[in-house]
Amino acid sequence: MLTDVLDQARADSITEAPAYVAGQWTTEGSPVERVGPYLREAVSRSYPASAGQLAAAREFTRTGARAVVALAPATRAAVLDRASALATEHRAEVARLIARELGKPVKDGLGEMDRVADTFAVCAAEARQLGGETLPVAGWARGVGNTAFTYRAPAGVALAITPFNAPANLLAHKLGASFAAGNTTLVKAPPQAPATTTAMVALVLEAGMPPEAVQLLHGDGGVGAALCAAPEVSVISFTGSPETGAAVARAAGAKRLVLELGGNAATIVCADADLPHAARICARTGYSNSGQSCISVQRVYVQRSRFEEFVELFRAEVAGLTVGDPLDPATDVGSMVDDEAAARVEKWITQATTSGARLVAGGERDGATLRPAVVADPPADATLVTDEVFGALVAVLPYDDLTDVIETCNSSRYGLQAGLFTQDLATVFRAWRDLQVGGLIVNGSSNYRLDHVPFGGVKDSGFGREAPAQMIDDYTVVKTLILRGLSIWGQG
Repeated sequence: MLTDVLDQARADSITEAPAYVAGQWTTEGSPVERVGPYLREAVSRSYPASAGQLAAAREFTRTGARAVVALAPATRAAVLDRASALATEHRAEVARLIARELGKPVKDGLGEMDRVADTFAVCAAEARQLGGETLPVAGWARGVGNTAFTYRAPAGVALAITPFNAPANLLAHKLGASFAAGNTTLVKAPPQAPATTTAMVALVLEAGMPPEAVQLLHGDGGVGAALCAAPEVSVISFTGSPETGAAVARAAGAKRLVLELGGNAATIVCADADLPHAARICARTGYSNSGQSCISVQRVYVQRSRFEEFVELFRAEVAGLTVGDPLDPATDVGSMVDDEAAARVEKWITQATTSGARLVAGGERDGATLRPAVVADPPADATLVTDEVFGALVAVLPYDDLTDVIETCNSSRYGLQAGLFTQDLATVFRAWRDLQVGGLIVNGSSNYRLDHVPFGGVKDSGFGREAPAQMIDDYTVVKTLILRGLSIWGQG
């Protein structure tokens, strides 16, 4: 199946995206075509899950869970290592498929596939670290004469619901960590990237992941809600909007959840910062994937004494970005996911400029493509400041005092990640302590992530951490064994 999907993408034909249920690829049901936002033509075709497919997938998870738990961690690790190698081998073809389905520049898709390879490799390494503890039970009088152990056992059935903006790597995180932990996984694909998701599932099967370990279902939020409510599911990993995350939690009931729910990322540029460096980094990371990242640079707060200098440096850097065909290797900024998303950002720009903000650069829209926009000094209550933009727009605002700007950043309902440009270590520690975010990037923007480092937020940005080691904790349960009357600790 992997060869079929990639061959179709290379031929620029409509790429079939079948479901994978109970060990079989299937095109059952009424097809839905995905129109590429830049190409403006059908690029892939998926088959939303029927009630019968959902029932079959749920039933198969019982067999799947028993089969996967029987695999030794070394066996699971070897599969994940092969998946890492295949991700590298097929990086160009999958990056092209991502560009066709989403308008994401192929250079960004290549970077995403490099991260996929890393993610699978890290998941393989974590599988080899699975273990447990010998507990110090004899440290208390009632424990004398006994021995106790723990180990981390698979949760059983995991549900991975992935978003469109990084469909390959976020699936690698969820599916890779789940399989490393010894679970079977139900994958709910994003409707905007069905073929990319199919390619990734086909890739892990090609790597030797057993059919019992993964199933793939397409469809809208109704399919996701049905899977969340399924009693067979033990743990759910979801990446998406806070509103959808709340719906996931309601549908899930008493299940373990890992929710990454978006952000409104701020980057603070202090007076002692290297301004040309900060402007260059913010320009490169504020518009990658047209700003469609939960940690994309959205708000840049610059110390007032250097505000206008930064705005001009930033404007020049943004003006140098190449906007256009996502399949062109030279393109920095392609299209957004659809016309509606681009029109929403265009509307927010108009609202801000009507209220006194300056449109310093960009903002012109052609369908789903929005030329990278820089809005200077918008009102604090402007929608593009208070809400998640998730688009090709960065707002630049002045600040006077570090305490005040930290308070301003913390007033957001989101708290995923922030950036800070400074040369002062005391400022670094103060911001790390006081900013209400899950991560702080120093002398870099908010939009930076290492896939083997804990990643996640606070407040409406969700809870749980998405890195293989932490995800394996969420995908496993601690099982305890107590040996009565048999002790390695001594009797008296």
